[in-house]
This record gives sequence, structure tokens and C-alpha cells, in this order.
Amino acid sequence: MHPAPSLIVFTSLSGLGFGLLFFLGLGLPEKTGLVAFVLYALGYGLATAGLIASTFHLGRPERAIHAFSQWRSSWLSREAVLAMAALLLMAPHAAGAVFFATPLPVLGVLGGVLSLVTVFATAMIYASIRAVPRWNHWTVPFMFLTAALAGGALLSGNLFWAAWLMLGFGVALILHWALGDLRFEEAGSTMGTATGLGRIGKVRLFAPPHTGDNYLLHEMAYRVGRKHAGRLRAIALGLGAGVPVATLVLLPAGYLAAGLAVVAHLAGLLASRWLFYAQAEHVMALYYGRAPG
Repeated sequence: MHPAPSLIVFTSLSGLGFGLLFFLGLGLPEKTGLVAFVLYALGYGLATAGLIASTFHLGRPERAIHAFSQWRSSWLSREAVLAMAALLLMAPHAAGAVFFATPLPVLGVLGGVLSLVTVFATAMIYASIRAVPRWNHWTVPFMFLTAALAGGALLSGNLFWAAWLMLGFGVALILHWALGDLRFEEAGSTMGTATGLGRIGKVRLFAPPHTGDNYLLHEMAYRVGRKHAGRLRAIALGLGAGVPVATLVLLPAGYLAAGLAVVAHLAGLLASRWLFYAQAEHVMALYYGRAPG
């Protein structure tokens, strides 16, 4: 699928923001005053910036408010409701820590748990789409959650846990790529199943539905060369997990190590999310003779 910048920014920044809020809600670390203000401002800023970026992918951004109404059947709507609930519940806890040096642990824990559930709901928006076999798999929520936890631990200063969670994120990326490469074939979608004519023999394309490019091909049949995909996977894995772990383990604990790890992780995360969209083969492409690969 076409890797839209708004969705890449949305999933990357909101995951980092809600991951940070998860650790802050659990009191890891339990800070007050100016330090707490900076940490909570960063968490809220990243989460809301990501959510705002997601509206730029809508044809009518002013109608984003309607996303809250379909929570019974839509993971996108559930994500919107959960995100709002997490931010609202976390607000008194954050205000108490910043202005009164008196955090509210119960609200903090509830807000932190909802923050993590929000990331899960974001992942399920994609994992529930059967028409994209690479996404319709348990590795997608696993990858989103480990990325949020790793980034949140890093931004909150929990460097010991950040190193282990970065390794988990690296494992999640490898599993998503390795198993995802097999998903289209495992799903059994072919030209025969797409047209319903497979029962009478092998189906091949006589002529494409359109003689030129169109919206569906642009959005749903985006292709990236295997050579480029391999390089980007190495960059995403190396910067997103490898460099942060090496930095945290080899350099003395401090702002320099944490800063370098954050920059590298963010770069790798953006690369991995670009691939997440670019390599998502939609079954619609079969109508155009574009099998994955």
C-alpha cells in the first residue's frame, strides 16, 4: 500500500507518546515539579501530534469527530475513544505531580494501562484487515506494542528496561518480516479466487481493468523492490533496535547515551513504518495481475 507520510508519523509518534505515558502512569519514574512537567508535556505532545497527523489522511478531516461513534464495530473508533479516555484520566495525575507534588496513582495506573490499550487498538486497525494478509497476523500488535514500550522506556529514562525492550522490538520486526513474507501465499488468494473462476481451471489476466494508472493502483498496489526492501529492513533493524541497545550497553548511562539512542530509534522506527505500509500487499492487486513479490 502507498506509505502515506501522515500515517507513518501518526503510528510512530502516537506510539512513542502513549508508551511514555504508560511508564509515567505507573510511576516509572515518579517525578514532580519541572521534571514531571517536561516528561508529561513530551508524552502528551507526541501522542496528540500523532493523532492530529492521522486526520490529514482523511478526505474530510473536519469529520474526524465521527470516528468516536462506531466503537462497537470499528477498531479505529475504539482507538479514538481509548486515546481520549487515556489522556483525560492521566490529566489529573499529571497535574497533581506537576503543580502539587501529589500524583494520583490510581488514575495514573488506569491512564497508563489505557495508553497501552490504545496502541493495541491502533495495531488492530491493521491486523483486522483480511484483504491485506501481511497485516492480518498477530505479529502486527506484537510489533506495535514492543515499539511503544521500548520507546516509552527510553524516553522515561528507564534505560535498563529500554535495552531489553529494544531487543524485543528487534525480534518483533524480524518475526513480522519473516512470517509476513509468507502470509499472502498462506491466505490462498489467487486470480482464481479473486474472480471466482478458479474452479474451472487456471485463470490468467487477458487485459487489465484500466489501461493507465488510477487511484487503486496508487494506493493499494504500491510496490517496493526486494533489493531496496532488504536495505531498508537492515536500516530499520539496525537503527531501531541495534544501535540503541549498543549505545545503552556500551556508553556510560547519561543524557548522551539516552539522546543518541532516542535519535537512532526514531529513525529506525520511521523506516520500519514506511516498510509496514509499502510492503502490505492488498488482494485487490490480483485484478491487475500484480502478485506480491
